[in-house]
Amino acid sequence: MIVTEADLRDQLRRPSMGAQVTVPTGARLSPSAADFVKQWALVMVDPGAAAAADDQGNAHGEHDRDWDKASVFPVNFAGELPSCLVCGTPLKKKPSELTQLDAHHYALKTHPRIKLRGEVDSLHALVLLIQRMARQDGDLVLAHDLGTITAYCRELTSAEYNGRPVAQLELTDWGADRIHLATHDPKGTLGIEHLTIDENEPELQHWLNMARTRSREIEITAMEAFGTPAPDWGATICHAFNRLSSTFYFLQLRMKAGLE
Repeated sequence: MIVTEADLRDQLRRPSMGAQVTVPTGARLSPSAADFVKQWALVMVDPGAAAAADDQGNAHGEHDRDWDKASVFPVNFAGELPSCLVCGTPLKKKPSELTQLDAHHYALKTHPRIKLRGEVDSLHALVLLIQRMARQDGDLVLAHDLGTITAYCRELTSAEYNGRPVAQLELTDWGADRIHLATHDPKGTLGIEHLTIDENEPELQHWLNMARTRSREIEITAMEAFGTPAPDWGATICHAFNRLSSTFYFLQLRMKAGLE
């Protein structure tokens, strides 16, 4: 069996770096398909193995975690020339006042979605810094969870760029619903009351609090960027920032409770 580039493209609405495609064991890639896989760093999965893994993942709440992976350089210049969102003209050379809104359009750097993207980039940098601090403090569980959140920041940017619904944030052993419950009923879930902090708390607690407040601010930026009513995929991104701020609060609660 030979898998062609067209076969692979049929599986993807829009190619994205690191996306998964199903390729049966023993199948051969055509030369153009092999180039396509290399160009987009696609992950080839056997459909039978993928189905088994999905069944196991659904049983443990670990499905839909394709985004939780190491970062890759995001820029790819393949495909048709993007057009200016203002004048509609294809641009061979990008003016300094424009930036790429998506695979097909350039927009002014003052575009609301570009502003949102910049704020997510800043949050990503902040979480990386906190992750480094957690590792230096020997809190490897927190460092691991923050690594998952940095990957989720990249998933948020990918979803915004590609105009698709964002995946759901989950941590190891803590699914989205369980995190939501813990932040609304910390006494019943973690054994402590709702958290208020002061200057006596550990420094990491304050940095997590900073990340929580930044997520709440970015939720407002996202709502302004997508408008009302937001497109369905944009609404999932706005909701994701709401849940992301709750996730940082959950990490604060867990630290206060002394749990792993």
